[in-house]
Amino acid sequence: MIKKASHEQTRLYNSQLVLKTIYSAGQISRAEVARATELTRPTVSDVVAELLLQGLVREVGLAPSQGGKRPMMLSMVDDSRHLLGLDLGREDFRGALINLRGVIQHRINVPRPDGNGDAALAAVYDLVDALFRATNRPLLGIGIGAPGLVDADNGVIYQAVNLNWQNVPLRELLEKRYGVPVYMANDCQVAALAEYTFGDGNHTVDLVVIHVGWGVGAGIVHNGRLLHGNPFGAGEIGHIILPENHELCHCGRVGCLEAAVNTRAILREVRAAAQASPDFARRLPVSPDVVTFDTVQAMFAAGDPTVQRIVGAVGRSLGIVTAYLVGILGGCRILIAGRLAGCGEFLLDAIRVEMAQRTLDSLAQNTEIGYVSLGADIVLRGASALLLHHELGLF
Repeated sequence: MIKKASHEQTRLYNSQLVLKTIYSAGQISRAEVARATELTRPTVSDVVAELLLQGLVREVGLAPSQGGKRPMMLSMVDDSRHLLGLDLGREDFRGALINLRGVIQHRINVPRPDGNGDAALAAVYDLVDALFRATNRPLLGIGIGAPGLVDADNGVIYQAVNLNWQNVPLRELLEKRYGVPVYMANDCQVAALAEYTFGDGNHTVDLVVIHVGWGVGAGIVHNGRLLHGNPFGAGEIGHIILPENHELCHCGRVGCLEAAVNTRAILREVRAAAQASPDFARRLPVSPDVVTFDTVQAMFAAGDPTVQRIVGAVGRSLGIVTAYLVGILGGCRILIAGRLAGCGEFLLDAIRVEMAQRTLDSLAQNTEIGYVSLGADIVLRGASALLLHHELGLF
């Protein structure tokens, strides 16, 4: 029994190693795979035969002639499987069917319900049902970026304040309902995994992604590994108390970072400014009670001084917490994700200045502050990276 288990583990390891090599190379011959993996040629041939049978790999023609026999080249079949990704940390629930390269093939958004947690769970079911109907490929599994405290190992959401979820065994519920593997992590952690896997600066040793949207949190990749916490909570910066902030947070405490810098907080500050300043209220293109974040971004781009003051305050709050992160991790790469990207260098400069005032010069100088490269789909693509890692061993 032990020998059988060991043999199966070896086969799985070899299969994942060969597949990862083909995936990374784009096109590669069997002989080149053997050299890159240090596996024997017969072992590589056996593994490739199985991958061809599964439809994950295909032969794409002979290599250019370099004298001698031309080898057959292999390539990953990017559309051989669909990955179902969910982003549950936004103002609406977003889902997508994604191919093996992290490219979104089909997407569906559903309104995020107000009220109790059962309504939110029902909306998740509706979203997954619709995506199941839309797929025309074998489904590798479901990857989820969820807000709050997420136990990734056990698939449990211990607390998601904005969804009114506590101790929700989401993995178990979805696996029983749909019969496919389910992997999940905090949405900000998933965003960091996406940037590390697919982003412009992929494979940065220490990467922090601060995701600002309906909530606020950070994902941390350290030495190539996504940090979850023990067993959860790594990067949960949204509920760090800032002495300068006196707003009531949804968690019930006063002064949380999330209550100062998320999109709802920015809209609240804009409406408060409109009440306090008739001149600013006149500059608003709509009534203060119906102003949207798109309105705020347009006014910021036009150089409105009141909106810039509000954005500057957001940057300073983020700069405080960024200094905490740098003090723990040392010099690293810290990128901002979410709708604040439209604030450009103005926001980044505010973060840099505040961070530099609160940490050692050498640490500040060795820390990069910027924006993610993946845009609004970063959590969905991170959810696909979870599946590629756990099911195929690609990352």
